[in-house]
Amino acid sequence: MTSPADNDSTKPSNFLRHVIESDLEQGNYSTRKWGGSPGDAAHHAEGMQDPAKVRMRFPPEPNGYLHIGHAKSIWLNFELAKEYGGVCHLRFDDTNPEKEEQEYVDAIRDAVQWLGYDTHLADNPAKPGEANDHVYFASNYFDFMYRAAEYLIGAGLAYVDEQSAEQIRANRGDFNTPGTDSPFRGRTPEENLARFRAMRDGQLDDGAAVLRARIDMASPNINMRDPALYRIRRATHHNTGDKWCIYPMYTFAHPIEDALEQITHSFCTLEFEDQRPFYDWLLDRLAEGGLIASPHPRQYEFARLNVTHVITSKRRLRQLVEENHVDGWDDPRMPTLAGLRRRGYTPEALKLFCERSGVTKSGGWIDYASLEAALRDTLDPIAPRAMAVLDPVKLVITNWDELMGAGFLDDCTAPVHPHHPERGQRSFKIGREVWIERTDYEDVQPKGFFRLFPGNKVRLKYGHTIVCTGGTRDASGKLQEVQATLVPDTKSGTPGADAIKVKGNITWVAAADALQAEVRLYERLFAAAQPGSGELLEELNRDSLVTCQAFVEPSLAGAAEGGAGFQFERHGYFVVDAKAATAGQRVFNRAAGMRDSWGK
Repeated sequence: MTSPADNDSTKPSNFLRHVIESDLEQGNYSTRKWGGSPGDAAHHAEGMQDPAKVRMRFPPEPNGYLHIGHAKSIWLNFELAKEYGGVCHLRFDDTNPEKEEQEYVDAIRDAVQWLGYDTHLADNPAKPGEANDHVYFASNYFDFMYRAAEYLIGAGLAYVDEQSAEQIRANRGDFNTPGTDSPFRGRTPEENLARFRAMRDGQLDDGAAVLRARIDMASPNINMRDPALYRIRRATHHNTGDKWCIYPMYTFAHPIEDALEQITHSFCTLEFEDQRPFYDWLLDRLAEGGLIASPHPRQYEFARLNVTHVITSKRRLRQLVEENHVDGWDDPRMPTLAGLRRRGYTPEALKLFCERSGVTKSGGWIDYASLEAALRDTLDPIAPRAMAVLDPVKLVITNWDELMGAGFLDDCTAPVHPHHPERGQRSFKIGREVWIERTDYEDVQPKGFFRLFPGNKVRLKYGHTIVCTGGTRDASGKLQEVQATLVPDTKSGTPGADAIKVKGNITWVAAADALQAEVRLYERLFAAAQPGSGELLEELNRDSLVTCQAFVEPSLAGAAEGGAGFQFERHGYFVVDAKAATAGQRVFNRAAGMRDSWGK
C-alpha cells in the first residue's frame, strides 16, 4: 500500500509519519466503525466503516487562552490528519469545572479557525453530503465515564479510598520506596460501589474520598500506583451545570475520550510519556469488558515547543493577566495565539515556524529569533511598503521656495511592493518641510555614518537630493530642527536623478500630508532566555513596550485591522492594532524588526 506521504518528497520525515504509514500499510485500524454518538454504548457496535483513514484530536483544556506551544500541536494533528486522508477533532477536556469557562471555549475555537483549520467537514456516513462538526467535549461523555468506573469497581479493578490527600501522597512512596496499600484497598466490589454512589449522590464532603484504580502499589512507575480516577468537587460546570458533584480525573477521562471518538493516533508531549502505561491499561480493561472496541487508540509522545524568552505555563500567564502586568490575554507581548495575532503574526508564519522547529522525541530550546524570522520570511513577499518616522524631527529645505515656488508641493510615487509592479504605486507629497528620524542627523560625522551632517549630500528616498547645512539644538542639546538645501533636477525617476551620486538614502514623511499615529514597539516580554526558573516578575523585560508618537505616509489613511500588515521601510513589519482600530484610533504594532537586533 502506498501512503499519500510517499508521493510528496517535500514533506520532512519524522517518527510520527513513520508510525502512521506503518499502521496504514498494515491496516491496523481499517475495521473501525463510525456511527451513533460518541458516549453512546452502541457507538462502536453500529454504523458504517469509518471513512477516515486516521482520526486525530487536539484536546485543550478550556482554562485559558491557547499559546504558541498549542499552535504546534494544532498544526501537527490537523496537518497529519489532512495529509493521510483523515480527520482531526477539536475536543475540550473540560473535566475541571473550577478553572474552566465558556470564554476560553470560545477563544479556543476562534484560534483554531484563525490558524486555518476547519472542524466542519463533510464526512458524515449516516447522512451523505451533510457535514459533521468535529467539535467534542469530555463532559458529553460523563455518563459513559461513570458507567466505566462502575464496571472497574465491579471487576475488582477500582476502589474508593477515604484517606486524606496527605495520607495518599505519603503512602504513594517515591522512586526509591514502593507505595503502601491503602487500608480501604481490600473492600469488596459491593462496598466500593455503594461508597462510589454515595460520592455521586453528594453524601460525602469534597475531598473526603476518591476513586482509585487497583493496579500495583509497588510499580516502578509511580503513575501506576493506584492512580485516582474520580474526585468530589461541588462546582458548577460550564456545560453540565450542577448535574455532577464528582468529576473524572484527566488521566482517566482522556483515554476514554480517545476511544469513544475512534481516535487512531493520540499525540501528546513528552510529559505524558509516563502516563502511557495507564492509558493502555485502562483501555485494555474496558475492551475486556466490552465497553470499547479494539483496536483501541495508541499514544505517542513528541517534544514540546520551547521558545526562548517565552513562558507557556497557563498558571504563570494567568498571573500576568490578573495582576495587570500585561493588557489581557491578547496583549501583543503574550505568547498566546490571541496576543501573537494582535501583534501582527499570521497563520502562515506560525505554521512555517512549527514546521521548521521539527518533530522529535528530544526536547530543547528554539531561539525566539527563529519565530521572528518565520514572520519576516512570510511577510516580505506580500506586505505593502510605507514610510514612517518614529522619532520625528523637522527637516527644513531652506531654498525650496526659491527653486520650487512658495507653498509648492511636489508629487512623489513609490511602488506598493518593490517586487510586484502589478500592485501599483502609492502617492505622497514633498514640500519645504518634512519629518525625518532624529537619528539621521549628527553634527559631526561618526565613522561609517552617511546620512545627514553638515556638507553631506543624501537622497530623500523617492524624492530629491539635498545637502545638509546644519542643525539647531535647544539649551539641553536636544535636536530641534535640521536644515538643508535642495539640489535642483535630482528628483527620483527623472533623468537628473543619477547625476549626483550619494551614499545616504533616508526615509521621510512630508509635513504637509503626514498622518499622526501611535506606534507601539514591542519586544520580548521576558529578558531571561529561559524564564520561569526564578522570580517571574524579576525576569520581565521592562522595555518590552515603547510607545512613539509618529508620522506615517498618507497611503496608510485607510489601513484596517485584519490585514497582513505593512513593512515600514527601515523599521520592520507593523499591523493595525485590533483594539485601537475598534476605538477609532490610528495605532500600529510592531510585529518584528527588519532583522534580529535583540541584545545588540
